Amino acid sequence: MPVLTPADLHKFLAEQFPQVAHFDLKVEHLDDTTIRIRLPNHERNLRPGGTVSGPTLVWLADLGFYLLIMGRLGPVAQAVTTNLNINFLRRPEPADLIGEGRLMKLGRSLAVGDFTIRSDGSAEPVAHATLTYALPRQEKQVG
Repeated sequence: MPVLTPADLHKFLAEQFPQVAHFDLKVEHLDDTTIRIRLPNHERNLRPGGTVSGPTLVWLADLGFYLLIMGRLGPVAQAVTTNLNINFLRRPEPADLIGEGRLMKLGRSLAVGDFTIRSDGSAEPVAHATLTYALPRQEKQVG
């Protein structure tokens, strides 16, 4: 069972990362190993030519996987990306982006997974990323 709910994740972002509030990101699904998020289409995410920018896709994969880890472990704000490899597969349409993340391994110090992004209404992925996060050390409790 996830430790946090989608509502908890939205609250966490509002409190810890208010700079992303204007993106209006929505967590649509969360369980122990998967997450689905939606990033509404906005012109600020487009590059010349009317396609969604590469940095937006990277940001979505990174933030989505971070939220999946938070959902599983609780509010560990100090988890950090140690590796992100992304393949841009096709030109994204200027539509909402749907990101689906999967937690493949959760260890004591690392979390590994992947993240697939699609344009809303399309079955074909526009990008696929693999990610590794370093997790903060858990303090041993005395007593």
